[in-house]
Amino acid sequence: MTTSHTLSRLAVRAVRAVGAGCGACAALLMGAGAGAAELSATAAARHAQASYREYFDLLALPNDAIVPADVRKNVEFLEASFRRRGFDTQQLANDGKPMLFAALPGADPRRKTVLFYMHLDGQPVIPAQWAQKSPWVPVLKRRTAKGDWEEIDPAPLFSGPVDPEWRVFGRSSADDKAPIMMFLAAFDALKASGAALGVNVKVVLDSEEEKGSPSIGKVMAAHRELLRADAIVIHDGPMHATNRPTLVFGNRGAAKAMLTVYGAKVSLHSGHYGNYSPNPAQRLASLLASMKDDQGRVTVPGYYDRVRLGDAERAIMAAVPDDEAAMLRRLGIARPDQVGANYQEAMQYPSLNVRGMASAAVGDKVANIVPDSAVAELDLRTTPDSDAKYLGKLIETHVQNQGYHLVPGAPTDEDRRRYEKLATFSYQSEGGNAAGTPIDSAVGRWAYQAMVEAFGAKPEPVRIRMMGGTVPTAEIVEALGVPFAIVPLVNADNNQHASNENMRMGNYMDGIRTIYSLVTRPF
Repeated sequence: MTTSHTLSRLAVRAVRAVGAGCGACAALLMGAGAGAAELSATAAARHAQASYREYFDLLALPNDAIVPADVRKNVEFLEASFRRRGFDTQQLANDGKPMLFAALPGADPRRKTVLFYMHLDGQPVIPAQWAQKSPWVPVLKRRTAKGDWEEIDPAPLFSGPVDPEWRVFGRSSADDKAPIMMFLAAFDALKASGAALGVNVKVVLDSEEEKGSPSIGKVMAAHRELLRADAIVIHDGPMHATNRPTLVFGNRGAAKAMLTVYGAKVSLHSGHYGNYSPNPAQRLASLLASMKDDQGRVTVPGYYDRVRLGDAERAIMAAVPDDEAAMLRRLGIARPDQVGANYQEAMQYPSLNVRGMASAAVGDKVANIVPDSAVAELDLRTTPDSDAKYLGKLIETHVQNQGYHLVPGAPTDEDRRRYEKLATFSYQSEGGNAAGTPIDSAVGRWAYQAMVEAFGAKPEPVRIRMMGGTVPTAEIVEALGVPFAIVPLVNADNNQHASNENMRMGNYMDGIRTIYSLVTRPF
């Protein structure tokens, strides 16, 4: 639809609101003057189809950030793509793995500037785990009557009717190359429609997000003036499972911790020393068990103390349309941990997750020994008020309170003589820190209204206070000092970070409409 059509529709709404009083009329008429342009589903599908070959070509480029040459190929490909749409571009140096900056020329000082963040790198792959020739050869699939995925000829995707339930499978098909291509297709649609921009547009594409964005703060600080903006929109992460337009106002951070418990100097014959030399694997299991109760709640003193949830926050989380019964069936569990009253509330708390344990060999390599040590690796999901330093120190104190003397590495003979229980514990941030922004912030209201303009108010967009996954929001916000909103665009069941990652075509088309509405609505 055209902008004039939008204005007419809003004007009608204003007239219908007369009964609500002059204040409501004025508010609606003011909104009518600041509406986003609309992109019809038909137009979005047309521009999506015109971008699919470019999307396939982009997916064919390996993009693991540990291979700088591959990262550079992706940057060069996307730099050419943005330039074809009229963007000015600049590669931002980053130890051989440049990030890409793009901006539309002709910025109007009367408009607010929005910086759109996405990432061009992807997770590593294990090709044998994928149900296709190669994760770097994207394929089109449809679901069979039995619920399986079967590969089909991609030709109709490029030139025929497209089923919105079809999916493209390949590494980074969803995380995060699809949002980049949606963004480019939205600007193809903008050029075709002649609609006016509502904001000045800048873009930054991260090259190391899947490695925790170790350099994002440094790169942004070095180019602060170039990246200067009034708000940031982050296109990353999955939409809500309902596929309703989704807005996220925060994300948890990530930290890792290593805990090693020591036994004898060397592994011992279990026949000779079982029942005599303490078993570090058993002690480690007991130590880890002391950190959580049977309901899954962390029992380390103080772990949840900084979480403050009021009635307003709980009401917002309760309004998120999660189907928890379906989630339990999908996960194959009888009941969830009792950390929060529901899934959304559980995401507001810091977590303590045992992601790996090791001691003596098992299975075919088993030996009759009492192992000399046992180790556990933990990941801690942090929150804005409970960072890695705070949580790590609490765990460290808890370990000591269980009777352990902590040593910086393998214990010395003197350590072994003096202390009954010996352990090593360390922790550090891993990836981005946690970040949050108020749901009623200006950027949140702007993005929400843009979604309503694009898709209607019923059902309303889903607003999520804080998602469980981690993106480098805190580092970006710290470097630039501006508010943010996370606008996910990809299907919730996209298998990101795993084998058989996929992108639903209906989400691809809707993502174009979302971006089109964002960039045409004044902020």
